[in-house]
Amino acid sequence: MKKRIFALVSAALLTGAGAPDPTVSADDPFVWLEDWTGPRAMQWVEAENKATLAAFEGDRRYAGYYKDALAIASAKDRIAMPMLIHGRVYNFWRDADHPQGIWRWTTEADYATAAPRWTTVLDLDALSKAEGKKWVWKGASILDPEERLALLNLSDGGEDAVTLREFDLEAGQFVKGGFDVPTSKQNEAWLDGDTLLLARDWGEGTMTKSGYPFVVKALKRGQPLSAAQEVYRGAASDQVGVYPSIVSDGAGNRAAILYRGVTFFTNETSLVTPQGVKKLPLPAKSNVQGMVDGQVLIQTSQEWTSGGVTVPSGALAAVPLKALQSGETLRPQILFAPTPRQSIDSVSATKDHVILAYNDNVRGRVMVLTPGTGGWTSKAVALPDNATIGIATATDKSDKAYLSVAGFLAPTTLWSLDAANPDPVQVKAMPARFDASGLVVEQHEATSTDGTKIPYFIVHARTMKKDGSTPTIMTAYGGFEVPMTPSYAAITGKLWLERGNSFVLANIRGGGEFGPAWHEAGLKTKRQIIYDDFAAVAKDIFARKLSSPAKFGIYGGSNGGLLMGVEFNQHPDLWNAVTIQVPLLDMIRYEQIAAGASWVDEYGSVSVPEEKAFLEKISPYANIRKGVNYPPPYIWTTTKDDRVGPQHARKFAARLKDYGIPYYFYEDTAGGHSGDADIAQGARLQAMQMVYFSQRLEGK
Repeated sequence: MKKRIFALVSAALLTGAGAPDPTVSADDPFVWLEDWTGPRAMQWVEAENKATLAAFEGDRRYAGYYKDALAIASAKDRIAMPMLIHGRVYNFWRDADHPQGIWRWTTEADYATAAPRWTTVLDLDALSKAEGKKWVWKGASILDPEERLALLNLSDGGEDAVTLREFDLEAGQFVKGGFDVPTSKQNEAWLDGDTLLLARDWGEGTMTKSGYPFVVKALKRGQPLSAAQEVYRGAASDQVGVYPSIVSDGAGNRAAILYRGVTFFTNETSLVTPQGVKKLPLPAKSNVQGMVDGQVLIQTSQEWTSGGVTVPSGALAAVPLKALQSGETLRPQILFAPTPRQSIDSVSATKDHVILAYNDNVRGRVMVLTPGTGGWTSKAVALPDNATIGIATATDKSDKAYLSVAGFLAPTTLWSLDAANPDPVQVKAMPARFDASGLVVEQHEATSTDGTKIPYFIVHARTMKKDGSTPTIMTAYGGFEVPMTPSYAAITGKLWLERGNSFVLANIRGGGEFGPAWHEAGLKTKRQIIYDDFAAVAKDIFARKLSSPAKFGIYGGSNGGLLMGVEFNQHPDLWNAVTIQVPLLDMIRYEQIAAGASWVDEYGSVSVPEEKAFLEKISPYANIRKGVNYPPPYIWTTTKDDRVGPQHARKFAARLKDYGIPYYFYEDTAGGHSGDADIAQGARLQAMQMVYFSQRLEGK
């Protein structure tokens, strides 16, 4: 059941037993917009939407932009990205005929053909119509090792909260009388065919302040939730929550693991045993990434010394499952230790090998790691350079896998890989969605305020005049150790680059482009350097005369939306357009909104005086100033966003209006934090954003 994040009490919000909330300042007249779905707030949203839709959908360019964006998003010749399950290739697919999507399968042999014959397993559009919901696909948990039963994660309208429903893949239908777990922010793992490890809202006192579950129970088939037996309990003070997981390998080894998110970046990792739950001696900043031949794969985000071995931060190591079970001293084997300009992207275990995708100076690389009697060996995989390489799918039932490869101007391709003989073969290629024949990609470096070199990519016309006249849009993220790497942005290419404009991706600190140290350089009160990096890239572009402030726009979402809000305040002279997407903006109250309390490890807390002072200094909502010549921003969010919440965007827009500063605001009523409940919504949001950039940077 959807729950409000707050209750509005008279003119101010209260916490605890009637105590005034210290994060509500006397000069904040817009707290009422935090009432998530309250009538007054939604009336305000409706009025704002009406004005913005008129400004953007009424533009002569909108219809063409929307048509092109929708055509790209719904094209039937896209690559159907695979999931390897039970010897079949599964795929979740959305197009014009299936805007919410279908889950389907084909054989591996048929998948390799140009026109596979698909069997539909579940039609979400039909299910939504029959049940009066707008079901949004959030993935599936498959019962190992038979891989016949699945728990489908279905969200009503795109929220992070999901319903769990058991599905029989062989029969192609929901299991009659099977598991059917009502809506909650929840996480599940199959302990066995009749038992789930389930973390969810069990009632009062079982959710953290950030809205995540910290109690794990074992739920037996046929039991009501009230009969589930508690297995593990974190603490209400945990910043995140507790998450169950199963790791298995092709040799038949299997283990149930619990992660307790004490903070966003630190875990207590435990093993579920017949004798109870046992805490493991793993570093707080580490994660289990799979298992091969009884060797558990550990990715580190801090230096770890155990058994006389020191594993560096950002590395991949292996420890025996038996050692974890017995409690003996761990002596990890280091499988990959990155250089200062490298970072791990993803790790997947096959039956007998490990596939490691990593970044080298923001360029994708892949290697295969293999355990043996003489230790581990590695072999590089030859794939296209200057691209992002991802592991599309792998399975511990065989050594088969698929890799995706994409660049700014290179449409996504899919490669099959036999990890036992890693010579990849291209099996799929997405057709070009825009004319890239006259475009080039360059990588440059800007110098930040502390002298650090910040890399960035710029995509532009080969014939571009270096006189500052080119309309350019730039994006970045800068948080949570998330790297931003080259990708084939088909809609941006079609709607923006084809018209002779430029695009920039900035690899600023706070992200994971160069591993944990790149991220940690901008944590909490050190965060200003992230914003300095972003401004430094813009200034470098202007110095090279690749664009100019009058022709320059920026955009970002979520943490990137916070970045945009800060840059809007700190450097209004550097941009002529700022799009702020599903953002955090009120950094004084962010801990009180939606899942905000889970991000204290990243941003700091107002409960710590030094951190509060810094948050007050950079909070976009608190630092709007009257009389400043700001570019009119475009702020958009979604009502269904139960992660960041639409409250930030609403309050920011309301304060701009109160100060007489021009702006655009739009709140979609569906879509969750990602804004993609269906393909039409995604196309609409893309088209509106591009109209805004066209109006501001190209002219009416």
